[in-house]
Order: sequence, then C-alpha cells, then structure tokens
Amino acid sequence: QVQLVESGGGLVQPGGSLRLSCAASGSMFGIYSMGWYRQAPGKTRELVAAVTNGGSTNYADSVKGRFTLSRDNAKNTLYLQMNSLRPEDTAVYYCNAQTTISYNYWGQGTQVTVSS
Repeated sequence: QVQLVESGGGLVQPGGSLRLSCAASGSMFGIYSMGWYRQAPGKTRELVAAVTNGGSTNYADSVKGRFTLSRDNAKNTLYLQMNSLRPEDTAVYYCNAQTTISYNYWGQGTQVTVSS
C-alpha cells in the first residue's frame, strides 16, 4: 500500500505561483510513475504532469513552460512548481502513483484557486 499526502494548495492571483508537495509513504516497490492530475468542477480528471522511474516526464500542453515537476527521492516527495497561474488552472489537484500493472494510488487532493 502507498499513501499520498498533498499540501501547498491555496488561493493565488493570476500570474502568481504555488508549489504543491506530495509526500509518499508505504511500500514504493512496483511504483512505475508519479504525477499530478487535476479536476475542475464539471470536468473530468486530467493529467497535469508525470515522471517515470527512469526520469521521463510528460506535461499537459496547457501547462508546458509554466509548471515544473521535480522529486526528492530521499524524502519520497514529489513537487509541482506552478508559475504564471491562470484562472483556468483552478481545480483540485491530486497526487498519483501508478504501479507497473497500472494500479493507481491517489491522494486526497488539494484545492488550487486562481482568482483576483
């Protein structure tokens, strides 16, 4: 079992920045990738960014150049640095860990609101 705990969400003005953190605990054996997804009201959950154990990263087109994924393996922590935030980035952000057999673990989510 893997537990994921997100932090760092909040209210920010357009153009501002936030950094999300995801602390993972439990057995990380078999985890293939970790990443962030988001879900806005009335919309389906979508991939924001993910990184594989091999270091390959994938970003949604809408966040390329603005968001940066990083990880601290010693702390089992994943970060998402979000810059130049836009109102359309408003959503609940979920940390995800996916196993080699495509089983998904999810965190509880953290709200990000971009508004003036």
